[in-house]
Amino acid sequence: MAQLDDPAGAGDATAASPAPVTTGAYLRMSAARIRGGDTGVLPVIAGLLLVSTLFQSLNSNFLTAGNLVNLLVQAAVFSILAMGQVFALLLGEIDLSIGFVAGLAAVIMAERVQPTVGWTWWSAIGAALGVCILVGAFQGTLITRLGLPSFVVTLGGLLFWQGVMLVILGSGGSILIQDVTINNISSGNLSPVAGWVVMLIVVGLFAISTWRGDAHRRDTGLTAPPATLTIIKILVALLGGVALVLLCNTNRGILLPVSGVPWVILLVFGVLAAWTFLLGRTRFGRYIYAIGGNSEAARRAGIRLAGVRTAAFVLTSFTAGIAGVVYASRLRSISTAIDGGTLVLYAVAAAVIGGTSLFGGRGKALHGVLGGIVIAAIDNGMGLLGFSAASKYMVTAAVLVIAVTIDAVARRNRPVGT
Repeated sequence: MAQLDDPAGAGDATAASPAPVTTGAYLRMSAARIRGGDTGVLPVIAGLLLVSTLFQSLNSNFLTAGNLVNLLVQAAVFSILAMGQVFALLLGEIDLSIGFVAGLAAVIMAERVQPTVGWTWWSAIGAALGVCILVGAFQGTLITRLGLPSFVVTLGGLLFWQGVMLVILGSGGSILIQDVTINNISSGNLSPVAGWVVMLIVVGLFAISTWRGDAHRRDTGLTAPPATLTIIKILVALLGGVALVLLCNTNRGILLPVSGVPWVILLVFGVLAAWTFLLGRTRFGRYIYAIGGNSEAARRAGIRLAGVRTAAFVLTSFTAGIAGVVYASRLRSISTAIDGGTLVLYAVAAAVIGGTSLFGGRGKALHGVLGGIVIAAIDNGMGLLGFSAASKYMVTAAVLVIAVTIDAVARRNRPVGT
């Protein structure tokens, strides 16, 4: 039960191993984990490179600054939904309702900011997210206290919350959003200078967190990369941040100049940072991994299974609410056209494609973000090539099946107890 003793090593099968002395020893240990099936994010990174190369060879516009920034904005809803779904998947459960929970949040927010109602943007968003918390608590209680299957409860939730959403929309079938702040969540950008400042702050916080976390693991005798590799990790994050800001600060406007890091990208990073900290550095995160890995062992260790599992479903619905706000902001409206069923399937696909296991106990919030980018890249690239929606669904389905197959094979090859 090493996962219960070390928050920084949550989900890491090697957390109880002796700390490597040299860089070479650590790299050999990492290579052994990969050969044993613990490939981490390598498959999704390779998939992104393959998809990017393929679409760029077929359409030279794919890797342009304008299209890449649009792709990241397009991926935001998928990535946020997938991060929420990760909480359920880590327990070996699933939440099929999050697509319409997102829609419900969007409808509540849009209805509250109408001029005839007069709520402020922050109170409308707060009310929408508050309802999502109640939805998650209700569904989680049915699942954990009554022992009902999550598949059945959340499938019922999918239908019920869709109905509630339609009731709020009424006969008009749509609500326009005129609030500038809400619309700017997806369409607004930081100034070029502000983008650099925010990037340096984010990378600085990442560097401090990573250095302190790895140093703590080394000091306590747990597996951790040597200081040299920690520095390399921080430098890679810095280079990635520089590349992102340079990309976003490139003028991508046609009639008018448009540049700067989109606000929605910062929102995705904010959710990613919060959920990564929660899963990797807190007792609650350790409990989720422990329950997903072996619920009976977790129960014997004194973990309150019902409370932790209910909280996980609350977080799933809450995150879906954030995705719903982003969805409505991007469209500047919400209507009956929202396809919550497709959204939830894309969320599951994104989480699994990113590296989260369908069998529980293994996954990170980062997997949801990377998987969401893959889904958006497929959708975006095939759109540039003029493929139909049917073709996009079939290709996404094929990628999902491949990802699940890789996960299943890796799970069989992994040593018992990891």
